[in-house]
Amino acid sequence: MKFILFVLLPLATGFQHPRLLGLKSPVHRSKSVGTTCQQQDRSNIIHQWSRPPLSHAVLVRQGKMISSSSLRLTGSDLSALAESVFRNSGSFPFLEALGINGILFVTLLPKLSTMLTPAGLIHAFALGSTLWASLGWKGWMYCVMYFFLGQAVTKLRFAEKEKAGLAEGRGGRRGPENVWGSAATGLLCAVCSAQGTSFLGISSDLFLLGYVASMATKLADTFASEVGKAYGKTVFLITTMERVEPGTEGAVSAEGTAASVVGGLALSAIGFALGMVRTYPAVVISTIAAFIATNIESLLGATLQEKKGFQWMTNEVINFINTFIGATLAMVAGALVLNI
Repeated sequence: MKFILFVLLPLATGFQHPRLLGLKSPVHRSKSVGTTCQQQDRSNIIHQWSRPPLSHAVLVRQGKMISSSSLRLTGSDLSALAESVFRNSGSFPFLEALGINGILFVTLLPKLSTMLTPAGLIHAFALGSTLWASLGWKGWMYCVMYFFLGQAVTKLRFAEKEKAGLAEGRGGRRGPENVWGSAATGLLCAVCSAQGTSFLGISSDLFLLGYVASMATKLADTFASEVGKAYGKTVFLITTMERVEPGTEGAVSAEGTAASVVGGLALSAIGFALGMVRTYPAVVISTIAAFIATNIESLLGATLQEKKGFQWMTNEVINFINTFIGATLAMVAGALVLNI
């Protein structure tokens, strides 16, 4: 773990070699450069990267990477690092995002290992790094909140659901297919939002609303499914309203339906608290979009999922379609109703 942190810490602080960032290094290569020139070069680097010097950072000298002999951090270093890492908006250089996400990932690894398969951990790391590069800490935190809330509701009466054959496989741990089925739409919205004030004629704020709504949609679906299986007393098939067993694809219950509203609203409100959506009407739009998409997902599950000729439409494909519909509905409503 110490080795991992030693490798990741310089990345997280933003002190990579300029060539790794695609920048032209302002450092002179001449061996005769004096102290004054070196200080000026360092100032140029700091100005170009908008990063204050860190006493533990890897220094660039004469075109080579040289580790400092000290790993001491001053109070001003920590303050500058925190300000950089938790700045309110804007995308991050990918290597910096990779380092920050890596440090946090290592810190949370004992807990994450109980929630994700080994392959799922690798894919979740890639997802987290890309989200931080696109949206910074807010986009990353929003996804983490979805993940932990979804995992918490999955564990409701888990032993009873497992005994009845209704529980998630692998002890509730998620694999790569779950990671991307849940978050592919959100990641697409996040990357598009990071392209500037608008991309493909769509504003960055609309893509942010789509990101928030996509994750809220998946959490609403998870809440509906897991609460319905744990507490649903009367379960109906959404297409015919006939009584079916809990866990049937396309089944709905009053308890699960109410839980879907709670899940979608809770995550949309977190998006508002993080400043990813800025108005209460946007929270309402995200919640309604999540609710509608979740019910459409139930319809698809009852009519198409893994039916003859649609074997390719697995649960993960349905999840992607579900989140895509939620994001699209929210973005359309945001443009028409809120004029975003």
